[in-house]
Amino acid sequence: MTDHIKIETPRGWIIVSPEGKAELTWNPNFKPKWHRQYSDAQVFVDTQVLRLCEPYVPFLTGMLMLSGTLGTDIGSGTVQWITPYARRQYYLKNRKRVNERKPLAGSFWFERMKAVHGKQLISEARKIAGGVK
Repeated sequence: MTDHIKIETPRGWIIVSPEGKAELTWNPNFKPKWHRQYSDAQVFVDTQVLRLCEPYVPFLTGMLMLSGTLGTDIGSGTVQWITPYARRQYYLKNRKRVNERKPLAGSFWFERMKAVHGKQLISEARKIAGGVK
């Protein structure tokens, strides 16, 4: 019979005895390290979503744009624009009014921002979280 077999991962290790009995041991440093990195990545994503969406958010008084900052708990993973008319503005299909100062502004601002900046945003978040590119 062979000696114990040890399988190691960053989260912990498994030791299998010659009799086939397996013992799982969690790495005590795994959660604090990775939780901090994942939290940092989430804070980055939330702030960047707000920042990168700004040119795409319709602007009349600025309240809709500011409601994104007010309605978002940075790091929670949920970015919300909370004005009573935000939903209507987001899903508006035929927008007739164009603001010369913000030519990109209009409906579906998150989806349009994501189409332009999404891959770069994900790549940067992965780096922060400790993943590969």
